[in-house]
Amino acid sequence: MQLRLLQFRPRTGPHEHRVVQPRQPLRHTSLSAPDPIGMLFGDHDGLNRLAGLFSFAAYSRHTVVHVPLRDGLPPDEGTGEPVDLVLAHRTLGLRAGKWPGLRRRLVHGTPLTVGTDEARTARDAAAWRERARRGDARDELRHATHARTFFLFGSRDVFAETATDLAAAAGWGPRQKGVVEGRSVLMTSLPALTQPPGGGHPLEVLISFKPYPPYAHFERPGR
Repeated sequence: MQLRLLQFRPRTGPHEHRVVQPRQPLRHTSLSAPDPIGMLFGDHDGLNRLAGLFSFAAYSRHTVVHVPLRDGLPPDEGTGEPVDLVLAHRTLGLRAGKWPGLRRRLVHGTPLTVGTDEARTARDAAAWRERARRGDARDELRHATHARTFFLFGSRDVFAETATDLAAAAGWGPRQKGVVEGRSVLMTSLPALTQPPGGGHPLEVLISFKPYPPYAHFERPGR
């Protein structure tokens, strides 16, 4: 997949950061943070591009991926305050509390086009699933919500697994029953979110395919 991005090089003190955003907004995609359930609604384009952004994040250890989602078209279902999404490797050391100051410096971005390697992403996702099945490694998505932004801190393989899940939701979502009438369809959830201590309802972010209105433009594949 070819991703058309904007690249920023903001500085905080002596440090320069690399931040990328989609060049065009994901207008029909929305996210609410888990409390304890969060919801990600997206059409084919939105879920597909999110899959590409997670794949890009998997192999870009020194880059922050910022996906503005708050200003898109709000969904007609679900609850919770809309939030943006930020992806960063755990090793980068980004702290959620420092993000607002960094975000204010995202001006004068330069165009950037990058390609993703779906075969490599699939291999690394399969490696993550094999380790998870054996239960011999903990490779989770750490997360935080701050300043109307949901942060996911991960590694190459868990970002790759999320990318394959989103790609599957984008590909199979349009084939589900009811979508031609505008109904959302639950497809999957974000994998391996870290859980707070003490039990209680597990934190989840559910991923649903949802075509955007007017629905006359939308037909299921094969019709």
